[in-house]
Amino acid sequence: MKRIILVAVIGFLCAVQMNAQRTYVLAAGVSAYQEQNKLSQTTKDVKAFAKLMKTQTPDVTVLTSQYASRENILEKLRAICNRAGKNDRVVFFFSGHGGSGAMCAYDGNGGNYMLSYTDLMAVLKSSQAKEKICYVDVCHAGSAANVLNTKEKSYTWSKDASGAQIAFFVSSRADEYSNENSWTGAGFFTRALLKGLQGKADANSDREITVIELFKYIYNDVVSRSNKGQHPQLIASKSAYQIVLTKWK
Repeated sequence: MKRIILVAVIGFLCAVQMNAQRTYVLAAGVSAYQEQNKLSQTTKDVKAFAKLMKTQTPDVTVLTSQYASRENILEKLRAICNRAGKNDRVVFFFSGHGGSGAMCAYDGNGGNYMLSYTDLMAVLKSSQAKEKICYVDVCHAGSAANVLNTKEKSYTWSKDASGAQIAFFVSSRADEYSNENSWTGAGFFTRALLKGLQGKADANSDREITVIELFKYIYNDVVSRSNKGQHPQLIASKSAYQIVLTKWK
């Protein structure tokens, strides 16, 4: 009898483990570009974000400098999306230059080899992961809203056509620049993002950070630090409000 119970318990624990959510992270960014002007903080942003994510999951991939080319980013993202199961989460982070409708990979020159939000969404939609979270710290990042067929405005939500819960945190409006500060060693957006995920955004003190809590914190922090010159945006389905992004004991 004891043996039967033990086998049943082991089977239950295995089933729980198989159904547990895993998080797969790709963090990419460029400071020293092949053709574009250099940025001072973006590689630091990527490494700081990756370090934080490693406290939540072991599945973190980092691409910086020449390794953050357009094709390499898309290749690594496809690999992550293919690995993620239907109960899992895919997280994408990028810090660098940006333009209308695109991020600038290492080999991007403002025209060719730009990493468009259309490219990004096409790969994300190919994944069966139930949650897809993107953090984009580039100039004109709000132009991503056009890809998601939604109005570009705070608290405006769109629904992902695949049915997955998806949230895009972007650092600025479509017509704004995204600032970085050598004194703080990070971009305004990434600095607020990291602080928020580590607890500053925990508005109800439950030791969990949800999508809406994080956005409210980032928005208020960045708008204040930029003297209202930079306005982060959140593009997501309304059902994504309460997705828990980080938690701790």
